[in-house]
Amino acid sequence: MIILTALWLGILTSISPCPLATNIAAVSFLSKKIAHPRTVLLLGVSYTIGRMLAYAVLGFLIIKSLLSVPLVANFLQKYMNKTLGPVLVITGLFLLDIFKFDIPSLTISEKHQNKLFESGIFGACILGFIFALSLCPVSAALFFGSLIPLAVGNKIGLSLPFVYGIGTGLPVLIFAIGIALGVTSLSHWFSKVTKLEIYARRITGVIFVMVGIYYILAYIIRIF
Repeated sequence: MIILTALWLGILTSISPCPLATNIAAVSFLSKKIAHPRTVLLLGVSYTIGRMLAYAVLGFLIIKSLLSVPLVANFLQKYMNKTLGPVLVITGLFLLDIFKFDIPSLTISEKHQNKLFESGIFGACILGFIFALSLCPVSAALFFGSLIPLAVGNKIGLSLPFVYGIGTGLPVLIFAIGIALGVTSLSHWFSKVTKLEIYARRITGVIFVMVGIYYILAYIIRIF
């Protein structure tokens, strides 16, 4: 269940506005290689691996840093359930657009994007890595506000950023596999996925708020 949650958070991130724009840019490039299905598949897999590595490295550094400090580790062990409630509520409010904030983000020109993709598998991997670090408010809330607390409080926590990274690159990977199998209509579907994102994000936001309220009632107010 925890692994599926991490995967869903990654998928939700992949179709949120900023990551979706970068994924569409990747799909647009892959569409140009439609005459070479094998190349499309390799580039799509490499791009997804790059995104996975970025979140895995970032998550590993954050989790290990938190758990390596005795004071922080003891605090998390003792108060994790109490902390998780407010964190989930706040994250849910961000997903519902009730709270908003701006964060600096990495950017890369279209010229350099094309150059990296044209350089082959390694370039696509680097591009996926860079795009993954181009965090926007929604993706930052999902990663730092949901995935990291989930990972810190779990025995398999270090593996969750990997799973999350796979989810963030899944749309591009599906498109690449579709091209390799001769399904050319996926690009049209991919461009319309924004409508799905709005409903998926709002439903997830409501669930986060409800679960957060439950944790607050159960572990802070101790009603249950």
